[in-house]
Amino acid sequence: MILRLAWPLWVTAVVLLPLLVICVLAAVRARRTEDGSFAAWLRRGGMVLALAVVALAPAVPSTTTTVATNVEMFFVVDRTGSMAAEDYDGDRPRLEGVRHDVTALVEAMPGARYSVITFDSQAARQLPLTTDARAVRTWADTLVQEITHYSAGSAIDRPLPALTAALEGAAERNPENVRIVYLLSDGENTRGDGTGETEPQSFAELAPLVDGGAVLGYGTPQGGQMRVYDGTEETGAGTDAPWILDETQPGSPPAVSRLDETQLRRVAEQLGVDYTHRTEPSPVDGLVAGIDAETIAADGRRDVSVYEDVYWPAAALLAALLAWEAWYQARRFPRPYATRTRTARPEGSGG
Repeated sequence: MILRLAWPLWVTAVVLLPLLVICVLAAVRARRTEDGSFAAWLRRGGMVLALAVVALAPAVPSTTTTVATNVEMFFVVDRTGSMAAEDYDGDRPRLEGVRHDVTALVEAMPGARYSVITFDSQAARQLPLTTDARAVRTWADTLVQEITHYSAGSAIDRPLPALTAALEGAAERNPENVRIVYLLSDGENTRGDGTGETEPQSFAELAPLVDGGAVLGYGTPQGGQMRVYDGTEETGAGTDAPWILDETQPGSPPAVSRLDETQLRRVAEQLGVDYTHRTEPSPVDGLVAGIDAETIAADGRRDVSVYEDVYWPAAALLAALLAWEAWYQARRFPRPYATRTRTARPEGSGG
């Protein structure tokens, strides 16, 4: 049994406890004085108790209903400058692979709800959970690297707070849903200092909130160079813009970004998902294989208890006591009585 509380508990106590005390004291006094009001005060005390039960609104489990389970897909996309390195499928930028895979994953899971979180110098939620697959495809088509001037280096754990907030919020709103995470990155972790020695934060605390997905790695161990991007179409991958330079090296040669599979495998292990190296546009069937919402949700999350209110007997008793009290008070009303009027005789009449 649970209490639904029609009123806040403190309101119930403040209003009804004083009334109950008055009824008890008055009943004790009436018993001592034998003034005939003892039963009336017991009745009024019963009314207060019945009202208290109605205010507490007790309920008991009635049935268990199975609700539809939705799949919620979270895309966590790295758009730092290194994702423009031209070592995907030959000499294409890594972001081209990201665009292909995001679109293909959306098409492979129709009817799901999708959310996109990107990270570069900072993490941001680009799309809240939506069923609009076209919005996700449009976002993927327009995905570009961050502006080079604002780059603060790569950090694989930079989206961790945003992803945590998104998953916890989704789990709180719809605990019965299945949550899938795809993290797409090259795994670099330089944070702008070129050392890559900073130990990233762990994703392990999110594992209980993640039912499946994958970490997708882009690039090669040999690495690739990246074009400067200033936000215009004349710069960035696929243009003749200058290469991004490595100013930490003598002579500032073109910077080379290399795939860090060690970092990506570590994140995949922490999240409890698989790691996959994506080297060219290819089917994503293997990335969604085994994602069956019905099977995943068989852990009991789809069972929702339905409660039935059981305060109706108290409400019925309260109605009966109110009727009794009304009848009691009606008997105490002054009764109307007939008055005799004498009709005056006209002057001069006989008798």
